[in-house]
Amino acid sequence: MTRRVRLLVLALGGAGLATLLVTACLDLPDFGRARHPYGTRAVQASLARHTANTIAAVNFDQRAFDTLGEMTILFASVLGTVVLLRQSRDEKRAAPEAERVAAPVRRYALLVLPVAVVTGLYIVAHGQLSPGGGFQGGVVAATALHLLYLGADYRALARVRPVGAFEIGDALATCSYLVLGLACLLAGAAFLANTPLPYGTFDTLASGGTVPLLNAAVGMEVACAVVVLLAHFLDQAVEIEEEGSRSG
Repeated sequence: MTRRVRLLVLALGGAGLATLLVTACLDLPDFGRARHPYGTRAVQASLARHTANTIAAVNFDQRAFDTLGEMTILFASVLGTVVLLRQSRDEKRAAPEAERVAAPVRRYALLVLPVAVVTGLYIVAHGQLSPGGGFQGGVVAATALHLLYLGADYRALARVRPVGAFEIGDALATCSYLVLGLACLLAGAAFLANTPLPYGTFDTLASGGTVPLLNAAVGMEVACAVVVLLAHFLDQAVEIEEEGSRSG
C-alpha cells in the first residue's frame, strides 16, 4: 500500500468519524440543564435493584455487556503480552540483583503492604455500596503486592506471586463473568440481566443481585492481569543471556 493510499484511507476514516461525532453532539441535551434524563433513569434503576452505588449499577447491571468488552480487552492484552514476552528455549534469565533501596523506604513499603492489599480488597468487596469497584480495587491490590519488591527483593516477590497461578486466576475470573451471563439466560432473562439472584437488603454487602458477583469477577481479573503484566515486564528488565554465551 502506497503512502497516498494510506493517506486516503486515513482521510476517509477521519471524515466518517468526524461526521459521527458532530451528529452525536448535535443531539446532546442543552448545556446547563439541571438534570439529565439518562442520569435520572440510571439512578432509579439502581435503587430499584437495591444497588447503592449507581456507577456500579451502570457498569455491572445496566451496561454489564459493555463491561464484558472492557474486561475482554484487558484479558486479550495480557494474553498478547504473555505470548510476546514468553521465555524461549534459547534464553536463560538470571535472577535479578537486589535493588539498592534506602532502609526507610524498605521499612515503609513493608509496613504499608498489608494495609494496601486489604484496602484493595475492601474496595472490591464494597464496590456496590461506595465509590470504587472491581477495576479500581483490583489495580490497588495488585500494585500493593509489588511493594514487596521494594521492601525485600525480587526473589521474595516471586515466591508470593507464582505467575502461573495468577494466569489461571485471570482466565477463571473472565470465565466466571461469562458464566454469570449464561445463568441469566437459563433463568429466562437477557444475557447479564440482573435477575437470577434476589436483590437483598439495600446498602448491605449482599445487596444488588448479581452486581457484587460481577464486580468480584472483574476485581479478580484485573488484579491477576496486572500481576501477570508486571511480572513479565519485570522479567524483561532482568539480564537475558543466551545459553552458552559465557562458555567462551
